[in-house]
Amino acid sequence: MCYIAPGKIGACDRYGNEDGKIVRCDPLTILDRRVAAGEEVKPFLTADWDGQWLGGDDLFVSGVGSGTTYPDYKPAPFIVSREVDGADFVTVVTEAIFSYCGVKVKIDTDRHLGEERAIVRAGGEVIGHVTTSEYGSRMLSLGGVEHLTGGSKPEGRVTCDALLRLCNGEAVALDIDGGANIVVQAGQPPIVDGQREARMRVGCGSATIGMFASQWQGLVDEVVVVDDHITGVVSEHQAGKVLGWPDTGIRIKGRRSTPGRYFQVAGPGRGWGGTDIEDPLDILNPWLEKKGARPGLTLLMVSTTGEHHGYYILDDALVPQPAPLPEQLKPSVDLIAENCEPALCTVMFQAGAGGSLRSGVTRNPVKLTHSVQSGQCRVTCGGVPAYVWPGGGITIMVDVLDMPDGSFGYVPTPALVAPLEFTLSREDYRALGGHEASVRGVADIIASGGEYGSAVRKVQPKGSRK
Repeated sequence: MCYIAPGKIGACDRYGNEDGKIVRCDPLTILDRRVAAGEEVKPFLTADWDGQWLGGDDLFVSGVGSGTTYPDYKPAPFIVSREVDGADFVTVVTEAIFSYCGVKVKIDTDRHLGEERAIVRAGGEVIGHVTTSEYGSRMLSLGGVEHLTGGSKPEGRVTCDALLRLCNGEAVALDIDGGANIVVQAGQPPIVDGQREARMRVGCGSATIGMFASQWQGLVDEVVVVDDHITGVVSEHQAGKVLGWPDTGIRIKGRRSTPGRYFQVAGPGRGWGGTDIEDPLDILNPWLEKKGARPGLTLLMVSTTGEHHGYYILDDALVPQPAPLPEQLKPSVDLIAENCEPALCTVMFQAGAGGSLRSGVTRNPVKLTHSVQSGQCRVTCGGVPAYVWPGGGITIMVDVLDMPDGSFGYVPTPALVAPLEFTLSREDYRALGGHEASVRGVADIIASGGEYGSAVRKVQPKGSRK
């Protein structure tokens, strides 16, 4: 129902008017394992096909550039028959319009980005919230139908734009209410308040003690690993006890959990170990002489990434005084940093494939849902296997970096458009009540194209380069 002037492209940037015919602007994408490394992109028409039989595992027709089923009563744009290891399979290929979709963003950092449930904004509009932290990573939940269609028009447009750019691997600036300004890009380090993160933590403070206690034994009298969640103290920790570590009389602020493990030693922030402290001595109470404290006792305090560290010696009043880090301790601090993985952003696309989308596969849509949930039907996005959530419906999740470049588009609803493929045996497809009359071979698709033109590109699957 869009009007596109001759020679122009529609508002969605996906369709154009070419000589009075609506054509798909992006070519149908076929994953070809034979394409040389480097993701060669080669648009071609019928004349470029050499007549070779195309099928099996070497080639896979993806939903990228395929077009949609809209207005949904008709079969999917491509229902492809191919033989794999002697078995006849059918892959139903479409570009799905997802009003119910969003992204889960994993940000590897110890920095405090914002309180759980804090609002996340893009361009001033609300597009999501901070969700539960995971081990060494902060998590954001962005998008969803409430933001796409349940708010104001500007909120929906900005949400759609941010999701589209994140899913296509672009950098997006986000502001968290009461928290940080961050730049997120799939596969790239996060930028937090203008600072590019280098590495995520090796573990919590307790885990760091457990991993490296033996490295410190005999070199220092006490080690404290500062962490926003669980701060570790080697002399009290079970790892230290097993090694025969003597008591030191140290006392830590915060709530003691099991021996050598402390919660809430400081507030969350962007300082040591994801806390709000700049001086690690702030988490210490006065030392107890009767418990082993003595002048000359040495103390190493270090963060969970090795980014922060300090060395101290107790004076005659049992007050820690800064001192240069001894050479023999430097390797242990470096070892913490060496064991930290690079800090990256991960963008997981999540969507519900329901409603009339399923009618492009079968005349009895609920059978497709049952087939997917039973494992009979395989679901992919741009050729990439998707995780299917248990329970009702078809709720999928996939890493956007695994998908072909430029896989995502949008419609002005606003909603995202993403490739979706269902693959199952030909026999099972018939049992679903599938659109048998619309099944075509790969060679026929390359030779004659589809409803919106015959341009095709071949790319190497990203997964085959791993």
